[in-house]
Amino acid sequence: MNLNVTLDPVLLRSFIAVADTGSFTRAADSTHLTQSTVSQQIRKLEAQLGCELLHRKGRYITATLEGERVLSYARRILLLMNEAVAQTSLSAEQQKIRLGVPEDFATHAIMPTLSAFSSEYPGIRLEVKSGLCSDIWREFQRGDMDLALVKQRQGSAPGLASWPEPLCWIDSLHGNNLESHPVPLVTFPIGGLYRSEMAHTFDRLGRSWRLSYVSTSLSGVCCAVEAGLGISLLPRRLVTPRHRILDQRNGLPPVPDLELTLHAQDKLSTHCKILADRLIGACDDTCRQ
Repeated sequence: MNLNVTLDPVLLRSFIAVADTGSFTRAADSTHLTQSTVSQQIRKLEAQLGCELLHRKGRYITATLEGERVLSYARRILLLMNEAVAQTSLSAEQQKIRLGVPEDFATHAIMPTLSAFSSEYPGIRLEVKSGLCSDIWREFQRGDMDLALVKQRQGSAPGLASWPEPLCWIDSLHGNNLESHPVPLVTFPIGGLYRSEMAHTFDRLGRSWRLSYVSTSLSGVCCAVEAGLGISLLPRRLVTPRHRILDQRNGLPPVPDLELTLHAQDKLSTHCKILADRLIGACDDTCRQ
């Protein structure tokens, strides 16, 4: 036998199929090949190894003594090959990091951090999704995100790190929408924490209200308030010079702070942990402003 022979896994699979089924016909069915192709492959394998692998006489085909030895190695070879493919696929999958962030943090707040990370680790496929925190949280709980930065009520779900997010009522700089009946509200779609808090507050005050502007865009909400379309509830750090802050002197109660929390799945890749640490640093800087 030539010791430099390289065993073809295709030939080994056909050999295992014949040995397991006891028939070239059934082996052909299981490998989706023709019977003549399977027969040719077995003969080729026998020629390479220099020995007969199968007893072809009788009703059932069985392995010879040498065939039994080769069969054991063939199974181990194919098993190792399958493991190698599986591990390679897993490694490739780990090169993807899925991150969910609120819209106001998907812009200037953490964009330099994400850009620097992508430049430093070009082999990592970073997938970032921004949107409503309720949507991001649902995807994270389904396991569709590795890291999720979300706004939530204080202490509702512990994460890697949390930061306070003070809220305030705002109107346009020269507007007085609190005097309107019903009070016009500018807000996000159903499911947003700000919208829920606004509705509950005016219900408790016994004040009628209406939705004057609804948008999934944070910039859209801010601009609508600046233009005088209504009152909104937003993080204090997002107030612009064209906004006017409302408080108890205007008849509106203070609103409990929310918290910004970074959540992570239980098992993270090394690069995912690096990104999480950098996001924590970016949020530290942003929330101190």
